[in-house]
Amino acid sequence: QVQLVESGGGLVQAGGSLRLSCAASGRTISTYRMGWFRQAPGKERELVARISSGGSTYYAASVKGRSTISRDNAKNTVYLQMNMLKPEDTAVYYCALYGSGSYDSAHSYGYWGQGTQVTVSS
Repeated sequence: QVQLVESGGGLVQAGGSLRLSCAASGRTISTYRMGWFRQAPGKERELVARISSGGSTYYAASVKGRSTISRDNAKNTVYLQMNMLKPEDTAVYYCALYGSGSYDSAHSYGYWGQGTQVTVSS
């Protein structure tokens, strides 16, 4: 079993920045692909960014150029740095550990954190 705990969310003004952290325990995640997803009220959970075990990254078009996903294997932690935040970035952000299937589908990720709320005011 692996436990994922997100932190770093909060209330920020448009144009501001946040750094989300996802600390893992129970398993070393360095060999796993990890993803950050978000879910806004009334919307489906969507992929924000993902990072492979080798450090290759992918970003959704909505955050590309404004966000950076990274991992610190020594700390068993994955990060999501978000800059130039917009009100439409408001959502609960989740980190997840990839299992199998499409890299971009939430259904392909088997372990999830509890989420951290990000609210961007205009």
